[in-house]
Formats: sequence, structure tokens, C-alpha cells
Amino acid sequence: MSASSLSFVHGFGGPSSSQSIPAVKKSDDCCSTHLIDGDGTFVDTGLEHFIKEVKLGECGLSQTTKGIWMARCAGIEPCTLVMDLEGTDGRERGEDDTAFEKQSALFALAVSDIVLINMWCHDIGREQAANKPLLKTVFQVMMRLFSPRKTTLMFVIRDKTRTPLENLEPVLREDIQKIWDSVPKPEAHKETPLSEFFNVEVVALSSYEEKEEQFKEQVATLRQRFFHSIAPGGLAGDRRGVVPASGFSFSAQEIWKVIRENRDLDLPAHKVMVATVRCEEIAKEKYSSFAANEEWCRMEEAVQSEIVSGFGKKLSGILNFSLSEYDAEAIYFDGGVRSAKRKQLEEKLLQLVQPAHQSMLGHIRSITLENFKEAFEKALNAGEGFSLAAITCTQNYMDKFDKGHADAVIEQANWDTSKVRDKLRRDIDAHITSVRAVKLSELTSSFEAKLNEALSGPVEALLDGANSETWPTIKKLLQRETESAVAGVSNALSGFDMDEQSMEKILTGLENYAKGVVEAKAREQAGRVLILMKDRFSILFSHDTDSMPRVWTGKEDIRAITKTARSSSLKLLSVMAAIRLGDDVDNIETTLSSSLMDIKNNTAVKDRSITMFDPLASSTWEEISSSRTLITPVQCKSLWRQFKSETEYKVTQAISAQEAHKRNNNWLPPPWAIVALAVLGFNEFMTLLRNPLYLGVIFAGFLLFKALWVQLDISGEFRNGALPGLLSLSTKFVPTIMNLLRRLAEEGQKPITTTDPGRNPAPVTRNFQNGSSSTSDSSSSSSSSISSPKEGNEYSSALKDD
Repeated sequence: MSASSLSFVHGFGGPSSSQSIPAVKKSDDCCSTHLIDGDGTFVDTGLEHFIKEVKLGECGLSQTTKGIWMARCAGIEPCTLVMDLEGTDGRERGEDDTAFEKQSALFALAVSDIVLINMWCHDIGREQAANKPLLKTVFQVMMRLFSPRKTTLMFVIRDKTRTPLENLEPVLREDIQKIWDSVPKPEAHKETPLSEFFNVEVVALSSYEEKEEQFKEQVATLRQRFFHSIAPGGLAGDRRGVVPASGFSFSAQEIWKVIRENRDLDLPAHKVMVATVRCEEIAKEKYSSFAANEEWCRMEEAVQSEIVSGFGKKLSGILNFSLSEYDAEAIYFDGGVRSAKRKQLEEKLLQLVQPAHQSMLGHIRSITLENFKEAFEKALNAGEGFSLAAITCTQNYMDKFDKGHADAVIEQANWDTSKVRDKLRRDIDAHITSVRAVKLSELTSSFEAKLNEALSGPVEALLDGANSETWPTIKKLLQRETESAVAGVSNALSGFDMDEQSMEKILTGLENYAKGVVEAKAREQAGRVLILMKDRFSILFSHDTDSMPRVWTGKEDIRAITKTARSSSLKLLSVMAAIRLGDDVDNIETTLSSSLMDIKNNTAVKDRSITMFDPLASSTWEEISSSRTLITPVQCKSLWRQFKSETEYKVTQAISAQEAHKRNNNWLPPPWAIVALAVLGFNEFMTLLRNPLYLGVIFAGFLLFKALWVQLDISGEFRNGALPGLLSLSTKFVPTIMNLLRRLAEEGQKPITTTDPGRNPAPVTRNFQNGSSSTSDSSSSSSSSISSPKEGNEYSSALKDD
């Protein structure tokens, strides 16, 4: 918008306030309006209409003079407005003209760049000229301004006489200087010259009535001086504190209101007030326009759920557009106010977009963190070292965040977004710490599981077969497996870039875990020691050196076998009594052996005084700490007592079985009885030899006795003792005799099978073992037996043997 000026002509006379004149007059090349009526009422509707008609708002900076009538100068560039005031000596006002005169003068001074003062040529040099009171008023008001503002005072000498202008101008300037000197000045402007406040110009016009053509030429020349009056060196002064054209209506109304209320005119304050009001209105309009911008609304909605590509650049462009529109409309207002309101507008706009910007950064941070987690996990799964993967992924994704943040930066904002970046870094570090803890836990758990598998089974087996080499073997096993696990963990931890102290802590924990596995298994087995002792006793007592079950034939030394089995069980108890993973030597086995197995010593102890010390009457072992103790001495004594009680029955059973076997195998009479029978029964023996029939009867009786022996299982019945055997035989004897007789009868009643003479007879076999007879023809087979199914085999064998 090009700068423009308001030029005001102060003339005499003019239309009377009583005339009926429309608010706005238009012609082909001119437009005018009634600004202030004769009663001093400001015609604001007419002024607003006038501004629209002449498009004053598009003219940039312009200023008007004070007057009753205002019009746009035709053909003068830039846009120039002229106001025509009442004359200072008009007769219409009469004696009351001084008030309105001063008001109009103040108004003209406040709103004008150029004030044209018409003077009669013959008034120059006169003390009581009509314009002297006006000049005093103008100068006095100017003294109340806090900062000089040059206004051009153009004195137009009307009806110039023959006196040359070169002679009239010095006189006029002298009169003006005298008026300036006579006006009371405030302390700040005691020495301020007239030239600081006014540019004084003097022109002369011939009489219109006498020299019309010359008058018109001179007016045309004067008119030319108003072209480009606001350019450097132009007629319009320095133009400090001018009001933009768009604020002219409001400014003029406020100035006139102050003047009508007889207040002192404070131009700087008024300029700031106008600029404040108008800049606020412009800022409000631009804020509303931005808030309703479709592109901004779409971005604001989209950024709530996702990242908007080019967010910062797009939003900066919209903000720049709004601010540039503000600058274009507010450029001509007071610079301080304009800048302050622009800053406020910018702050409000940034406050409006800040939530969206925060959402954008939040999305960038969240997505960057998720992508980091995924990439970090992939790197670890690919076998990359933990520390290297953490450093690489952290650097990569912090750089990606910085790029995303740069894309979201708003040019106009100077927000500190370091907190968002710091939050991302803290989240990444926290995730790395969490994953580190999980990976270390998984690593240690894996090796702990391997240690548990490598130690639990072998330690249990070694403790089950406890002997003198059990704990040294366990110690070697523990050392070997621990060293292997520590080496594996150390190699795995090298990728974590851990400090020596932390690594040492993990390795020590693994060693302690391995030791704990052994100790836990030892305690578990110690809780089963009684069962293990009984199992060992049972195995050693019931099996020979070849691991074959013992048959108690009477030749075995049960006492020695029992002692050996008990000694081995006591050995197991001594091994289980304490954990021996160190190099310490203890006497547990000796103490247990001397206290529990040495019978002579135990008998001697019983014979002594009851005050004699019992080595097992204690809750601790010598040279064994309580933490390594599995079974206390007093517990060992109690366990041994229970062990002996529960194994006594097995020993008793063995003795009984041995005695029963002896009885079963001693069925022949003693040798002396056999000799006596031979001597005393010689005659009867000879009788049998002389009569063979007796031998047949005896043989038949032997067969019957043998069959009864097998059928009744006499040796088996007497295995458990004589009395139980007799009782059992008494119940089975008669039924067995009857069964034998019945079968013999059945065999005797079977018919003899005849064969066809023309055929060979089929062989007939009788199977006494199975109690049936059969031929080659299955259809003629029949069954017969003289023994029960249970005893058939033995009975048949006996028959065959005999």
C-alpha cells in the first residue's frame, strides 16, 4: 500500500451550518463529506461512507486537516484529503467564535500534515491581525507536546499588492517569531526553536477579482507543490506520529471528543491508543482466520493419531502468512504498538499450535522408541554383542529422532524441546537396562540349569553309594563343572561390556549356586538316610559277592554278614553326616564306629559310671560347623537305634530259614542208628531175600509212599516247622488217599481196545505224568491219571526214577 498524505487548507468562511447539505457529495472527479457540522457534532456515518467511497483504507498513511468539510483532492497523488474550516473571523459565530476557533485549530493541528493559513495582504505587520490569536493557540498547544512533530504552516497571502513577496515574507516571519517567543513554554522546550515544530512556508496569490487568469495560474502552481508531498524534501514535513488511513475514522472521532470535552491534547498517547485499538482488531481477525484455516484444521486433527510429514514446514508457512497479513495491515501504525501486538498475536498463535506440536513430538518419540526396541531385539537375536548393539541402536535412533524433530520444528517458535529428547533417551536407557537384566537373568538361569543337571544326578548317585571317596569325588565334580560354567558365562558376558566388579558378582553367584546345588542334594539325601541305610543293609545282607540272592543253607556266617552290612550302612551314615567340600579332616566315621559298632567298647561304657562322656550326646561335630552339618551326633545315635530295630527282623528271618533248611535236609537217622538197624535187622533182610514176593509188596508200598510224598509236598510243609507241617498234612492226607484210589479204579475199568487184524495196532501210551492215555488216533484218545494236576510232573518223575 503506497503512502499517502492528508493536506488541509485553513480558509475563511465556507458553507453555513444552517444550510441543508447532504453528508456526502460526489461528482465525476471529486467526493466530499460533511465532517463536523455547525453545532460541533462529528458526522461519523458520513465519514465512514466517505472513506469507503474514496477507498481511503487502501491508501496507506494519510492524514487530514481539521475542518467542517472534507474532500479528496482530484488528480493529486498520492491520495490527498482537504478539509475546509470556518473562517476565524466569520460573522456567523459572532462573539462566540473563539471557542470553536480554538477547537478547530487544535483539531487541524492534531490531524494535519499541512495547514494553509489564508491572510489578507494588508494584515501583514498589523498587531491585531485576525490570525495572531489563532497562531498563539497553535503555538501554545504545540508546547504541550512531549516530542517535536514538524507540521508545515503555509501562509497564503491573498490579494497581493504591488509590494514584492521578498519584502512581505521577512515581515511575516518576524511576526511569527515574535508570537513564538511570546508563548509560555514548558521547561523541556524553553530553548527549543520554532523550526523544531514547524516548517513555515509563504506563498502569495493575486486578487481573483482583478487578475483572475493570473490567480488561476498561481493556484495551479501551488497545486503542483502538493504532488508527492510526502516524498523526501516534500511539503509534508517529517510525518512523525501519523495515523494510518484505516485508523483515521477512529482517530478523528477520539481527537474531536477530547477537544469537545476541553481536555489537553496528548498526541503521542492518542497515537498509541489508536494503534492499540486497531492492531488488536487486526490481530484478532488474523487469529480467527488462522484458527479457521482448513489446512491447519486438517493437520491438527491428523496429528492426534499419527505423524504428519512436513508438519513444521507447513505450519510455519501458515503462521508466516497470517503474520505477514497482520504486518501488511498494521504497518503504518505506531511501531512500538504494532510490534507489541504482533508479538502477542504470534504468542497466541504459537499457544494455539503448541498442543499439536507436542502431540507431534510425542508420536515421534513413541515411534522412535518402538522402532528402537524392535531393532535392538533383532540385533541381539542376530548374535551381535549386547553393548555394541545398545550403542549402535541408541545412536541410530537418537539421530532419527533428531531428524523427525527437525521436520516438526516451527520457525516462529523458540520452544525448549530438550525435555522430549531427554525423555526418549531415558526411555531407551531404561529399556536397555531392562533387557540387560532379562538377558543376564536368562544367561545365568541357563548356566544354572546346566549346573543343576550336571550336578544333581551324579551327586545323588555318589551319595547313594557313599564310601570313603564320595566327598573327594563330589568336590572334583563340583570344581570341574563350576569352572566350565564360569568359563562359559565369562565368554558370554564379554559382549555386555560390564565392569569387573559386576562380572565378578555374577561369577561368584554362579559358583555359590553350584555349591548350593550340591549342598541341597546332600541335605535331601540326608533326609532319606535311614531308607538308604536299610536298602544298603538289605542288599549286602541278602546278596552274595556276586550279587546273587543268598540261600540260607546253614553254611553261611550270619553274624559276619550282618556285621559287614551294618558297617557299610554305618559308613553311609558317616558320609551323610556332614558336607565335606573343603580340605578339612574330621573324625566322624571313627566316632560313629567306636560308639555304635565296637561292642566291647560299648559294654565297657555301660559298666562305667553314668557320668562318663558319650561322644554322640552332642548336637555338633568337632571341626564341623553347623552350616555344614547334615546329621548331628545325637541324631546319628537315634537313627542307628531305629536302623538296628528295623533290620533285626531280617536277621532273625535268615537265622530261622537257616535252621529250617537244616531240619529239612536232616531226614536220615544218625549213622549209629543206621548201623544198629543193619545189625538188628539182618534176619529180616535175609527173609526178604528168600521170599521175593515181599520185595514186590515193599516196592508197591514204596511207590504209594512216594506218590503220597509228592502229592502232599511233605518237605515243603515241614519247611516252616514241625507243628505247622503236621497240621497241614492232617487236613490233606485223607483226601489225597481217596483221590489216588479213585484214579486207580478208573484206570482198571478202561476196556482193552481191539484193532483190525489187517492193520498194525496203534501204539497205546499211558502218560502218568499228565494223568491221561493217548493213541495216534486223536478220536480214540482218553484221559486217565493217578495224580493231581499240581503234583503230576513230580509224581511221573518219581515213577520213572523208580
